[in-house]
Amino acid sequence: MDTQESGDLLLPRSRQANERLHAMIPGGAHTYAKGDDQYPDDLAPVISHGRGAHVWDVDGNRYVEYGSGLRSVSLGHAHPRVVEAVRRELDRGSNFVRPSVVEVEAAERFLATVPTAEMVKFAKNGSDVTTAAVRLARAVTGRARVAICGDHPFYSVDDWFIGTTPMSAGVPAATTDLTVAFPYGDLAATEELLTRYRDEVACLILEPATHTEPPPGYLAGLRELADRHGCVLVFDEMITGFRWSEAGAQGLYGVVPDLSTFGKALGNGCAVSALAGRRDLMEWGGLRHSGDRVFLLSTTHGAETHSLAAAMAVQTTYAEEGVTARLHALGERLAAGVRDAAAGMGVADHVVVRGRASNLVFATLDEHRRPSQPYRTLFLRRLLAGGVLAPSFVVSDALSDADIDHTVDVVAQACAVYRKALDAGDPTPWMGGRPVKPVFRRSV
Repeated sequence: MDTQESGDLLLPRSRQANERLHAMIPGGAHTYAKGDDQYPDDLAPVISHGRGAHVWDVDGNRYVEYGSGLRSVSLGHAHPRVVEAVRRELDRGSNFVRPSVVEVEAAERFLATVPTAEMVKFAKNGSDVTTAAVRLARAVTGRARVAICGDHPFYSVDDWFIGTTPMSAGVPAATTDLTVAFPYGDLAATEELLTRYRDEVACLILEPATHTEPPPGYLAGLRELADRHGCVLVFDEMITGFRWSEAGAQGLYGVVPDLSTFGKALGNGCAVSALAGRRDLMEWGGLRHSGDRVFLLSTTHGAETHSLAAAMAVQTTYAEEGVTARLHALGERLAAGVRDAAAGMGVADHVVVRGRASNLVFATLDEHRRPSQPYRTLFLRRLLAGGVLAPSFVVSDALSDADIDHTVDVVAQACAVYRKALDAGDPTPWMGGRPVKPVFRRSV
């Protein structure tokens, strides 16, 4: 039975599958953001399959899904053009002892899509390429410090970043001490940091935009600061790539970084990421220069032909079907509906939609308008009961107007319960158990 046709959601098979997952896999998932601690008690569905904007769990419940694959499945699950491209290459073999001609074609396609870059190297996930960018910047500049934008949540699983989070166990302090942070949108504070660590900072790395647009002149100002202080400017375009424009935020805002990293939407769920940038920097990781060699990226599976074929199919689909514009239109429709529903139930100051239309998130605020995990738990529980799986409101191209209308109806029902909890001054009776937890926390 579809969840939207049932009362309280029951997930006995998912609960059993979660126990099996935890018995064999640390955390019960291969990405912490997919952990069952991110969902209400006993309401962490284990997915059986997906098609388009819908997924089905092992209990047979169907959901409208948002944030698909942590923003990676932007065209929808099992997209026919991507599936066909992958199937075609699988029949031809997927990995060889020498480069495949597909690697040439994929590089040409990527550099045509992101013309601000001159060379590209592919890998499997975002951490591969952000860490490669940091290593390359250190090699080129001869400097050890890395400056990260501290307002952005995630850059890599590697020590240079994870050591700065509450989950820093296992990372030597000497490594963490080499990473410093600057605030987003504040050029004066960034210049002060670069002056304090004069000639020590190898790179500035940031997401060029997230849930807020860059202030006017900000990215251009960072470009000027990086040039003046002799450090490398790195844009992490994991999220902004394709969702902001086909060429990422750099293509939209017209500011060219020295290096940039792409992933997520690039493969529509297939494992592929990219480090791209200036030829004179990228060649440090190659064979045609006179300096010391940089071990930039060397991955056995980085050039699997089926993943590169998926990336090419994604880029073709975006270009031919105007996907980025549609993502924005769908997001605008959803955001307007959710805001109207929240206002109609008197919780517009507590259920808040934020971000660019193609990359919407929501905040759940308590009676004092502070972020609240208990109220998030209540909200997620009601969404799930209505057949909406939404850790965020990030849209995919596969959503229909009917999907969004259904989502807005479910949000309205959730907001009605939210209002009751606010009036009672306590969401506990509607939580159904312990609150959901933040991903980055020191203790279990």
